[in-house]
Amino acid sequence: MLKKITLEQLRLGMHLHALEGSWLDHPFWKTKFVLQDPGDLEKLRQSGVLACWIDSSKGFDVEPPTAERAPTGTTPASEPLAPVAAVPAPAMLTQQSSLTHEVKRAAVLVAKSKQAVMALFNEARLGHAIDAAECLPLVDEIAGSVWRNPGAMVSLARLKTHDDYTYMHSVAVCALMITLGRQLRMDEAAIREAGLAGLLHDMGKAMMPTEVLNKPAKLTDDEFKIMKSHPLRGFEMLREGGTATEGALDVCLHHHEKIDGSGYPHGLRGDQISRLAKMGAVCDVYDAITSNRPYKNSWDPAESIRKMAEWRGGHFDDIVFQAFVKSLGIYPIGSLVRMQSGRLAVVCEQNPDSLVAPKVKVFFSTRSQLHIPPELLDLSSPSCSDRIAARESNAQWKFPHLDELWAGADALKRQGVTT
Repeated sequence: MLKKITLEQLRLGMHLHALEGSWLDHPFWKTKFVLQDPGDLEKLRQSGVLACWIDSSKGFDVEPPTAERAPTGTTPASEPLAPVAAVPAPAMLTQQSSLTHEVKRAAVLVAKSKQAVMALFNEARLGHAIDAAECLPLVDEIAGSVWRNPGAMVSLARLKTHDDYTYMHSVAVCALMITLGRQLRMDEAAIREAGLAGLLHDMGKAMMPTEVLNKPAKLTDDEFKIMKSHPLRGFEMLREGGTATEGALDVCLHHHEKIDGSGYPHGLRGDQISRLAKMGAVCDVYDAITSNRPYKNSWDPAESIRKMAEWRGGHFDDIVFQAFVKSLGIYPIGSLVRMQSGRLAVVCEQNPDSLVAPKVKVFFSTRSQLHIPPELLDLSSPSCSDRIAARESNAQWKFPHLDELWAGADALKRQGVTT
């Protein structure tokens, strides 16, 4: 039986079913386990969470009151409740916020999300069943951030270190799937499933040999054959857990399929691939090529979009890819661009009404070859006469502070990214 209790009533041996409040306030990435560690109990009591639900059929019940302090009636905190339903995704209920404000909020979420995915992968490596439902609060928090400002979470999750890649890739693809689902005007339940699918799509990598997964060089043919087994391994793991949705299973198994049939594991072609798996393929590739890897440096976001546009006839569904570009912009946040004035700028925020007129921050003069005081320009403003002339590659310029210009030093520090 489910009961709502205060944290003072919580004791070791109880089965923790759910916590009240925001997921970001919780000391654990999941619930639904028997509380056995005194340290975990102390974490809960210091977390600021005021109440929780326990399942007395799976663990200890609330201790009966002693005669000296027996209450005259049952307190509301210990009354049995109806089963706790999954918390609805907060996306449609959130108000929009500026990129600057949401980046600060998203930086906290990204940091906790990484810890949650690390714990998820560690459980998988230990052979524990994956409960997909435990991931829904995290998906909901990411969805809320995307609805407040789609650029913040997507762009921050792209920034990752070599060591973080496997875990942060899952968070990034989750955010990208939610953003793409929003652009495709999917309903909220479908967007939530898309986010869950993105979070779980690479679970099979938990079963890959670490020396292959983290190899700082190009894989041999035999090693690549091993890595190509990760979609099937992840699918089998999630299916055995019994809680993953059909969409999450499908994306896990088929996110490496290509429209021309050259993908794996089944060589599906065209309409044999579901829309959700087509979405997963686009989001997976974009985050992979815009991230630093042990064996290669990342590509600029705008350059990555251009490259993917060249591949779309064989790799990606055209409708899905066009929606993806609209969701991020032709010049995604963090892109280095050359202005008609001869200045260089970094893209800071998208303009939903014009893909070619984002907000940019100019910081360098190509004429004088000198840094200039950073200045934010809204290219959609009638008073702004400057325009983007071309993409630029930072592989040539090697500016170390591009991300700090749009995200801020504090957000990068939270993620362990140095400039």
